[in-house]
Amino acid sequence: MNETFEARNELEENLLAAQEGQMSSESFMEYLMDAQVFMPVKDSIGIEGFTSSDKAVPLTLKTEDELEVLILFTSPDRSKAFVQDFPGYDGGLLAEFKWVLERTGSGIGISINPGWPVGMDLEPGMIEQLKSKPAH
Repeated sequence: MNETFEARNELEENLLAAQEGQMSSESFMEYLMDAQVFMPVKDSIGIEGFTSSDKAVPLTLKTEDELEVLILFTSPDRSKAFVQDFPGYDGGLLAEFKWVLERTGSGIGISINPGWPVGMDLEPGMIEQLKSKPAH
C-alpha cells in the first residue's frame, strides 16, 4: 500500500507512522494541532492559487448519511487531482490545523487526504473533543 505513497513532508511522515502503529494516535493528534494543512477554498479572487479573502468558502462534501465533511490535505500538491472534480476550488489556504479546527462548526467531520492511501477521517464527535481540549 505504501509503495505508491511517498511522504513529502513532516506531517505526512507522522501520519504514515501513526497509520502503521509506529506513533500513538494521541501523539499524532498533539502533533497535528500545530501542523500546517492545506484547505481548498472557492474564492472570487484567485491570486496564484492562494487566497487571503474572508469570503473564501472551504470545500465540504456530504456523505451518504448527510454528514458534512470539511476536506483538508497535507499539502497543496495532494489536493490537485481531487479538486479537479470541483470547479472553482483551484486555490486554498495553508493554515495550522488548530486554526481550521476553531473555525469548524459543530456536526462537521474532517477528512485529510481523501483519495490517498495515507490520510484520516475525523468524526464530528472527535472534532468537538479536540476543540474542547485546553491548549498546552
